[in-house]
Amino acid sequence: MRRILGVLAFSAISALAQRPFTVETMLQLQRISEPRLSPNGELVAFTVQTVDLDKNSKPKQIYTVPVSSGVPRAITSAGNNDRPMWLDSGRIVFVSTRSGSSQIWLMNSDGSAPRQLTDIPTEASGVLVSPDAKFIVFESSVYPECSVNGTFDAACNKQNIDAESKAKTHARIYTTLLYRHWTEWQAKRRQHLLSMPIAIEGGGPVRDLTPGNRDAPPFSLGGGEDYAISPDSSEVMYTFNASADLATSTNSDLYVVPITGGESKKITNNPGADNGPAYSPDGKYVAYRSQTRAGYESDRWRLIVLERATGTPNLITEELDRSVSSITWSPDSKRIFFVSEDRGRHPLQMVGVNGGGFRSIVTGSLSVDDVQFSKDGKTMIYTEQSGRHPTEIMKASSSGGTAVPLTRLNDTLLSEVNLPALEEFSVEGAEGAKVSAFMVKPPGFQANRKYPVLLLIHGGPQGAWGETWSYRWNPQVFASAGYVVVMPNPRGSTGYGQKFVDEINADWGGRAFEDIMAVTAKVESFPFVDSTRMAAAGGSYGGYMVDWLLGHTDRFKAFVSHAGVFDLRSMAGATEELWFPLWEFKGMPWQNPELYAKWSPSYFVENFKTPTLVIHGELDYRVPVDQGMQLFTSLQMQKVPSKLLLFPDEGHWILKPQNSVLWYHTFLDWIGEWTKPTPNQAGSDAK
Repeated sequence: MRRILGVLAFSAISALAQRPFTVETMLQLQRISEPRLSPNGELVAFTVQTVDLDKNSKPKQIYTVPVSSGVPRAITSAGNNDRPMWLDSGRIVFVSTRSGSSQIWLMNSDGSAPRQLTDIPTEASGVLVSPDAKFIVFESSVYPECSVNGTFDAACNKQNIDAESKAKTHARIYTTLLYRHWTEWQAKRRQHLLSMPIAIEGGGPVRDLTPGNRDAPPFSLGGGEDYAISPDSSEVMYTFNASADLATSTNSDLYVVPITGGESKKITNNPGADNGPAYSPDGKYVAYRSQTRAGYESDRWRLIVLERATGTPNLITEELDRSVSSITWSPDSKRIFFVSEDRGRHPLQMVGVNGGGFRSIVTGSLSVDDVQFSKDGKTMIYTEQSGRHPTEIMKASSSGGTAVPLTRLNDTLLSEVNLPALEEFSVEGAEGAKVSAFMVKPPGFQANRKYPVLLLIHGGPQGAWGETWSYRWNPQVFASAGYVVVMPNPRGSTGYGQKFVDEINADWGGRAFEDIMAVTAKVESFPFVDSTRMAAAGGSYGGYMVDWLLGHTDRFKAFVSHAGVFDLRSMAGATEELWFPLWEFKGMPWQNPELYAKWSPSYFVENFKTPTLVIHGELDYRVPVDQGMQLFTSLQMQKVPSKLLLFPDEGHWILKPQNSVLWYHTFLDWIGEWTKPTPNQAGSDAK
């Protein structure tokens, strides 16, 4: 297959007479996900999520579009519907709430003749269909004691649900760690994989494939599905962490279990994480992602191919100093197509089943995912996004040529706004390292004007800015408000080699701070920048770096710290994934107090002077809300102009539509208050 460049064909965009790209405009976009190519290669089923601001909801429906080209068509409307999986070329299995709870349904490919397949009290999600179309495998949050010899007991589960709802007290008692995660407290139920014959309507026999008092599969460290059905439909492979202390371990392995239930068998034995299994179409191999270092969630993800007959693993991407994020087999089982992260982009590459050289398939200033092939290998579909357009579905031919879009759901809206392209530049950072940054200029940019700057600092710290579309921190919304938006990728950023990633470890306020200040100095030299009107903002680790900047520089007029880490010692005692502070700070605070003190922003409060907006979700268990409250208290005690915005119904991310609108407006109002032009600067920018 020759290299193909997927280029989404937009209508011509005029820089003049277009409406601003506000948060309200952004929320009008249709969000495409979950594409699935039909077995005969004629249709793609996918989901479209929209935003209903009045109802403060984000309904999702299933669509289809012909591969030969045509207009996408909604085939569901009642309830929320997602996870379309083809039973055959004429029928789709999917998840729906149309009956009042989340259950598995079946319908024709035009949306007709829907019928409910499951009716279980613990609800169902994440459905897969076996290749022989005889079984469905799905996830459900069950009571472990209600699975006897692997048989799912619906009556027992219903009885427990009713008893909990009628309980007079809701106190929690724990004797082990990881008693809460992300936004949820651990309750009595566990997430298990269940299987059920498709021929049976409305219930059993339902089998619990992963019984016991553990989540199986557990929450994912990211990168594809954590369970898969073998091509012969005989077994299910899944990820499981058997460690005694889940709060300190990233050591997940791959297991297999018969699709009808039975004893599970462990097939990998690696101290780091193994996940994202993908069977080859001929069933001889399983490709998966693997990390070698135990307890390090940001270790490089390598591509492994395991031969099922011998159990021999083969490391395929050792020479590639980039992390693999998703995996797809060619129909002939001879090649593996994978997406990796490289300098702010996510290109598609190909490698042989036995390794060898890597070949670029889809490149350019974009990010690719969801790659699938028709059975004859002649057609490839995938999703594509960039920093100036959200996800759309593309089609490419194996004979080469330019990829063409199958969906253009957002073309009309995007033609009404001006979304400037991301520009990339680099500087010399700490220890002479090359540090890259992306920049978005305001719509209608004029080089002879002076603009205020908004520096965005990404989270992680092992993350990166680049050619991806975001609804939570959208640089186009900020640029449309009149700012030159700058997004540095300092030490710790992914996509620039594992050494660059590792250099943030135990050095949170060191080289990364120097890198960010080097980017800041470069930006100050741009002739179109007003260096007296710069603001900086970040979330999670980006919030930490804002808190660090508060105590170490006066170069900025205003800060926004969202879900930021303020006091490392108390953070370590309240966060849930303890492997993170154990790795990043080489132990807990009582084991390495000097390192915690060295890099904790809370030790530099006396230097705080810059006006700061503090934002936090009260359901944030990753960076607990007390971190934001401590920061705000410190700012107030220092008499620094500050504001606290708390969301009682949000976690680490602000996701509800109305909350998102408030987040953006409060954010922009705050930095605008401190970066607005003085009388002698009036008219100097395009705000």
